[in-house]
Amino acid sequence: MSAPTGEQYSLSADGYDAVVTQSGVLRRLRHDGRDLLDGFAEDAMPSGGRGQLLVPWPNRVRDGRYTFAGATQQLALTEPQRGNASHGLVRWVSWTVVRQEAALVELAYRLPAQTGYPWALDLRTTYALGPDGLHVTQAATNRADSPAPYASGAHPYLLAGPGPADGWTVDLPARTALSVDDERLLPTGRVPFAPLHGPLGGTVLNHALTDLDRDPDGVATVRLRAGEHGVDLWVDARHRWLQVYTADDTATPRVSVAVEPMTAPPDAFNSGDDLVVLEPGATFAATWGVRAA
Repeated sequence: MSAPTGEQYSLSADGYDAVVTQSGVLRRLRHDGRDLLDGFAEDAMPSGGRGQLLVPWPNRVRDGRYTFAGATQQLALTEPQRGNASHGLVRWVSWTVVRQEAALVELAYRLPAQTGYPWALDLRTTYALGPDGLHVTQAATNRADSPAPYASGAHPYLLAGPGPADGWTVDLPARTALSVDDERLLPTGRVPFAPLHGPLGGTVLNHALTDLDRDPDGVATVRLRAGEHGVDLWVDARHRWLQVYTADDTATPRVSVAVEPMTAPPDAFNSGDDLVVLEPGATFAATWGVRAA
C-alpha cells in the first residue's frame, strides 16, 4: 500500500534529517532528534495545509474570481465554507524527482492550463539540508504564450519545543498587517503592527504581515524559543509577506505556530499587491528556510 502522500524521500546532513513526499509536502524536519516542525505520520494526510506548497497563489482569492489582462477567471471554491479559492493548485498533486542526493531532493511538476488559471507553468522545488538547516527554493517558469499572474508560499508549522506555544517567546519583526473581515478572513486594509519581541502568552495570531525588518542581505527571520532551544524561519527578499497562525480555530490549537512564507498577500490576484506578472519563458524563484536554535 502507498502512503497517502506517495513516495517518501529522506534527507540528512549536519545533524538534520527531513522527509519530503511525492506530493511536495515537507512532512518532517528534525535536528539531533528534536522536531522542528509539527508534521504528520506517514500513513496520514496533511491537515490544515501542514507542510504543503502554495502555488500559484498562497492564502485566499475572494469568490475564486479575478480579472487579469482584461479576462475574468473563475477558480474552484476550495474553501467552500467561506466562498474562497484557497492556497493554489498543487496541494494534492504528484511531483517527479529530477535530482536526489543524500541531503537534497529536487521535484518538478508541470501545472497544466485549466479552468480559472489558463497558463501552463513548469514548477521546480528544491529541498536541501546543510549546516544552516533546511533551504527551500520554489521556482516557476511560464510556458504559456501570454503573461501569467503568480505568487508562491508554503505552510510549515514550527515547533520551538514542547507545547503549548503559550510558554514560548517570539521575535516577529513585522510592522504592517492586513486587517480582515471576521466571516471570510478577506483583506479590508492595512494597519500598523507592533513587532512582537517576548512571551507569546495568549496572543492569538492569524495575520498576514509585511514591512519585515531585514538584515543587509534582505533576509527576514522569525524566531521562536522554548527555554534554551528554539527554531528560526527565514525568508529572502522576494518573500514580502508572512502569514503567522496559532491555529486557535483547529482541533489542535496552539500546539505549534505556522509561519508561512508568501511572496504576495491574500487576494493578490484581485489587489495586485506584490503579484508577479510572469512573462512567457520567464522564471521566478524565491527561497526560505528553517534552522534549529
